[in-house]
Amino acid sequence: MPEHGLKRIRVACAQLNLKVGNISGNANSIMAAMAWAEGHDADILLLPELAITGYPPEDLLLRPAFIDDNLAALERITQASGKVVTVVGFVDRVAVDHHPDDSMPRSLANAAALVGNGRRLGTYHKALLPNYGVFDEARYFVPSEAADQVWTVGDVKCGVSVCEDIWSPNGPPTQQAKAGAEILLNINGSPYHLGKGEERADLLATQARNSGVPVVYLNLVGGQDELVFDGESMVFDATGQLIHRAPQFREELFYVDIEIGRDQPASDVRLRLSDEAEVYAALVTGLGDYVRKNGFNDVVIGLSGGIDSALTCAIAVDALGPRAVWGVTMPTRYSSDGSIADSRRLTGNLGCRFDMIPIDDVFAQFLTSLGPQFADTDPDVTEENLQARIRGAILMALSNKFGSMVVATGNKSEMAVGYATLYGDMAGGYAVLKDVFKTWVYRLAVWRNRDGVVIPLETIEKPPSAELRPGQLDSDSLPDYDTLDGILEMYVEQDRAVKEIVAAGFPPTVVERVARLVDRNEYKRRQAPPGVRITAKAFGKDRRIPITNGY
Repeated sequence: MPEHGLKRIRVACAQLNLKVGNISGNANSIMAAMAWAEGHDADILLLPELAITGYPPEDLLLRPAFIDDNLAALERITQASGKVVTVVGFVDRVAVDHHPDDSMPRSLANAAALVGNGRRLGTYHKALLPNYGVFDEARYFVPSEAADQVWTVGDVKCGVSVCEDIWSPNGPPTQQAKAGAEILLNINGSPYHLGKGEERADLLATQARNSGVPVVYLNLVGGQDELVFDGESMVFDATGQLIHRAPQFREELFYVDIEIGRDQPASDVRLRLSDEAEVYAALVTGLGDYVRKNGFNDVVIGLSGGIDSALTCAIAVDALGPRAVWGVTMPTRYSSDGSIADSRRLTGNLGCRFDMIPIDDVFAQFLTSLGPQFADTDPDVTEENLQARIRGAILMALSNKFGSMVVATGNKSEMAVGYATLYGDMAGGYAVLKDVFKTWVYRLAVWRNRDGVVIPLETIEKPPSAELRPGQLDSDSLPDYDTLDGILEMYVEQDRAVKEIVAAGFPPTVVERVARLVDRNEYKRRQAPPGVRITAKAFGKDRRIPITNGY
């Protein structure tokens, strides 16, 4: 029991996995969390940013009916509310905001409603709208200019804010604390990338210390197209001490009792995952949610015996279960017996279906059909790509016939330099390793084998090869992957110039060649399927380079 005169508030948090556009389903999940909070005598319940619509709703926001449905769901949630004050993210309508340089006037706000006892108690509009990386909020929303709103829950003055608002040292939470807020409550749809958790924790601890009040941070969890939301909701006391951390990459309902004006003992601080475990969990979450939320029951994967397809298959089994994964190997005259055996052994270890569909006769027929046109030419990448495209066509035929989604197996290193075949190994509905460098593919494969061999050691240890011509190795046309990935990290993720990369110690001719390959293959990446974002700059929304480009 709190000491006489000491204020206490029980803050409940619903770290939920919601689906963009599933307004009715999201509302049902929200109301289930509200019932849970009522049953646990909470004073206030936090739901994620834009919980009703899902995050990010993107151009669904341009449809008036979508906004209407979201507001109708908010009314249903409001009518269902009881004594617990619920903070729920939604899209609000506001006065039209005209900008001289903006042809699309905005009339919406990224908002949080406070509801209780069947009534709307207040509304907060997000003030700081991120417009960088994967974020386009300035495209849709009007920023609030009211940064110091405070609401009283019981006898505790609360500052409510939304996501980016807390990332500025002098943002709305700071202003709310100055206006008398005794606790800061921040609801989020903050997407994952490696290192983001530590960054958030440092930021939130600093906010709590500088404001001198506790901070509660509630985040979304789950996959949404390329984005993965990692949860990891956190609570800090007024000294910046972490007193609660929710799990990463899974739903959880929890509450924390906070005594205002007193240092708090830690209640439940989950240990953070290792880097490898964290990235692997992000990939599993992203693929699993993409498959399920898009109505697929299972997936089909082309297995080459190489490490990329092996890791993809392992991730798929961990995301969906072995019965939902179908591995298919499609050998030609250049495929080694070892690669076929490794694929068979992999699927046996994972317990998923395995089929072999030889394609050499199909390949030979292509060569025969093209013989008159290819006469007097030497074999080159054309014949190699034919094999990849035959495989892509077979996988898509299986997908069409049986409804299984094809998962592409290419990694970020290959996508960066164009070491992938359009309409071949790039075919698929999702590319789970799209943002994973080859060096990280090896790290994750070794990590997956930590409790026993699942990915055959031969697959991990043998030199990587596409096996599209006799004796082919990746090293024939690419630098070693440590060198390649080091260059790519600087050129793609850090936007460093060639001369800067050379100054960092990489060979000039190699750097120049890699940069040319990256620039030349933008058209391929634009046609690639989506994939899980695990870095601060993935191919896609993070990096928007013109295809036709003379720079």
